[in-house]
Amino acid sequence: MAGKPFHDGPTLALFSLILITAPIPARGAGPGDFSPVDESSASDRVIDLPLGGEQHQRVLLAPVPMAKGIIVMLPGGSGDVGLRRNGDIRHDDNFVIRTRALWNQRGYSVLIPDTLDGANLRGRRSSPAYAQLVGTLVAFAKVQARQPVFLLGTSQGSIAAMNGAAHAVPGSIAGVVLTESVSVMGGSGETVFDADPQKVRAPALVVANRDDGCDVAPPQSAYQIAAAMTHSRDVRVFKVSGGVARSSRACGSLTPHGYYGIESEVVNAIAAWMDAHGVQHQSIPNSGHS
Repeated sequence: MAGKPFHDGPTLALFSLILITAPIPARGAGPGDFSPVDESSASDRVIDLPLGGEQHQRVLLAPVPMAKGIIVMLPGGSGDVGLRRNGDIRHDDNFVIRTRALWNQRGYSVLIPDTLDGANLRGRRSSPAYAQLVGTLVAFAKVQARQPVFLLGTSQGSIAAMNGAAHAVPGSIAGVVLTESVSVMGGSGETVFDADPQKVRAPALVVANRDDGCDVAPPQSAYQIAAAMTHSRDVRVFKVSGGVARSSRACGSLTPHGYYGIESEVVNAIAAWMDAHGVQHQSIPNSGHS
């Protein structure tokens, strides 16, 4: 991508992890009919968003009062996190799920979707239908925070984040973050390059761990991913190193691929990038905020 420099980002200090869950009723009667959720409590909330007909999208909202912004977090793997109505999460190892309190401590609310009826999202994240669903999540997030909205995907979830950013309503997102992105074709049959990266216009941050051993997410692809976003006004690459492997699967969440053991370093650096771009987004006229 001509004329656009890529920069490494900073690393910061360690936070403790505190997880609290508390379900609340769904709001709204139809697709896009959303109401703000009371953020005076810092408890996690389970919400069933109406999608039309009999379908509902279950999400976990981890709010903070007076948030700087809200991050729509898109998990990797099959996308099925097993979010129960009572707040229990069956599959909570994924990077975007297990770090939500760290994002809260940096001043960001977090919104994490489950899959519809436990469906497997592999091969579906680059589709127009999933881009539309991500747009619905962004619309709900904007109602909640009234502050900048960011998309963040990890591994297979980066395909969803790229797709959502590529087809976002102009001005609706302040930026997109792609972490350990699937860039080599594997069993899912899709990569971030299938999700229209050339249509992304929002600022973008590509994060890659030099020690990631996942064969479909090689760290050396980070600059290729960044260069594919030819219409973004600001694309950066942030490289990290380290992590430990508690899983024998190189593409597993509890490995360097999922930033296991270096979560705080990664969260802090991404949050610093968001801090800067959130301020920029709010200063742009007609940025889509009400």
